[in-house]
Amino acid sequence: MSGNDSNHDLSPEAVLARAKKARGDVFPEWKPVAYAIPRTYHLINETGSYLHQYHGQTGGADKLSAQMRELIAIPALCAKGDMRHTPNHIRRCYRLGMTDRVIFEGATAYAAVAGWAATILQVSLAITEANSTAYPFGAMPAGGAPQELTPFPELQMGRKRIDRKSGTHSDSLADTPDWRYAAGIDAELAKRAAAFIDHCLLNNGAEDALLGPGPRELIAIAALCTRGEADLAAEHIRRAYDYGMSKKNVLEAICCVIPMTGMITAQIGLRAMQAADSVVR
Repeated sequence: MSGNDSNHDLSPEAVLARAKKARGDVFPEWKPVAYAIPRTYHLINETGSYLHQYHGQTGGADKLSAQMRELIAIPALCAKGDMRHTPNHIRRCYRLGMTDRVIFEGATAYAAVAGWAATILQVSLAITEANSTAYPFGAMPAGGAPQELTPFPELQMGRKRIDRKSGTHSDSLADTPDWRYAAGIDAELAKRAAAFIDHCLLNNGAEDALLGPGPRELIAIAALCTRGEADLAAEHIRRAYDYGMSKKNVLEAICCVIPMTGMITAQIGLRAMQAADSVVR
């Protein structure tokens, strides 16, 4: 679909029908929006459908999968405290063949930036709600939550570091200037904080994780951009590149959080990408 709305019927009924076709359902709170400002809702649906690869959007070898986009969007929703819409996204993950474990791994990467209380714990609550028959939005698979993960491309991406001239820095948080400074004040605190972040982002290697370091960096980059941390995001973008993630991967990851954080997040991300480009590789 094109962002140009000139070829679309902008009547509220037509806008709602397209939204339902794209997503499979429409939350009732969108209906007053569609009737009051139909063009706005049309553009929301056009943009959101592309960002999250809803019905009618074609994937490709150079695009993040719908599964990966959900792994970024779900903890971002949770960080905003949105327990109405997040279970719907969990159910979409289930329909895509995603297990609770891979959803939690995505939340773990986001937790490196936003904290475990706002991500891992809230994702657990969203999973509980999605599995409740009382939750009315989105269809559950006939057999319930999948017990076996259906493969998607990012499971094989970014698992090994690619040698680069500038890739001589240590991955461990403990080796950064900030946390060496912290260790001089409280060595045990710095040790434990670094151990958690290193685990979240697989700074010591992919181990037996479903999501490797590269995809986890995409999630952390999106989270950092929501916080306005362009400089830190640039550091993580460089690490994502070191693990073979492309510029398109990074841009799409950042834009996955536009619906819940706004276009300014994308602008911050673009500045971070340009800062990452400025380092001679």
